[in-house]
Amino acid sequence: MVGTADGTAGTSPPVEVPADEIPEDVPGTSRTVETNGVRLHVVEAGPEDGKLLVLLHGFPEFWYGWHETIAPLANDGYRVVVPDQRGYNLSEKPPDVADYRIGALARDVVGLIDAYGRETAAVAGHDWGAAVGWWLAIHHADRVSEFVAVNVPHPTVFERALRTSWRQRRKSWYVLAFQLPRLPEAVARAGNWRIGVRALRETSDPGTFGEEDLRRYRRAWDRDGAFEAMVNWYRAIVRERPEPDTPRVTVPTLVVWGANDPFLEKRLAGESLEHCADGRLLTIDDATHWVIHEDPHRVARAISDHADPLPPGARE
Repeated sequence: MVGTADGTAGTSPPVEVPADEIPEDVPGTSRTVETNGVRLHVVEAGPEDGKLLVLLHGFPEFWYGWHETIAPLANDGYRVVVPDQRGYNLSEKPPDVADYRIGALARDVVGLIDAYGRETAAVAGHDWGAAVGWWLAIHHADRVSEFVAVNVPHPTVFERALRTSWRQRRKSWYVLAFQLPRLPEAVARAGNWRIGVRALRETSDPGTFGEEDLRRYRRAWDRDGAFEAMVNWYRAIVRERPEPDTPRVTVPTLVVWGANDPFLEKRLAGESLEHCADGRLLTIDDATHWVIHEDPHRVARAISDHADPLPPGARE
């Protein structure tokens, strides 16, 4: 879809949506939504009266990280909404590190739910998107009907692992590297984003990310201010060191875990369920951290099995 992102929230100018932003095989359209003081670019698909399902991407991705799950989930009857989270790709990029605190990121999603005129939504998140989803499920439980976390643990579990496990600290070394000013952005841009491309390829199953995928990622990373904003998510979490109001999650929760994740210890998935009143674990043994790319249809089925795609009252 060709268009210009509209709206007046925030200070950055509108961003033109490329003609090929949405691949031809993805049944979606672009839209700009004003929420929580920022403009977010979203891709939406599925019946307008379907149950609202918000899919949240992680680092270093954008809405496209979920592109292979959109069609099956829309076909199941969901109104699928996939935002570029703040700072990413075509969404607005506030300038300060404090703009990327986890509470603000969660309120962005609450605002999306409001913008679609719904009281609640099912939410699925991968990587940083799962971190935002956990925060939502804890602090805005009344707005989340079901939650699916993909390859990021409960925040209390992760914080404890970073305090007590040298193995997890070694796996998370890049978080400290991202605290340096300007250097991560400069290094990442070198050689046409060589390090980012190599990281995606070397930490996923062979062939997971093709040349067309990598072209899209390079374009998203190269947008003015984007990579700095993406890294600011990591800077904000370290500076703020937020603690949830309670570790207890009352929202029905499914944890999906690619067992060969090189960034996170496998045990963190099971430990996350200890904080869930209604929690289940699906381990995908032959997948890595990038399971939504490696086995997107299985992930989509898991989401549909966990969150009934029909809105309340639709079965009567």
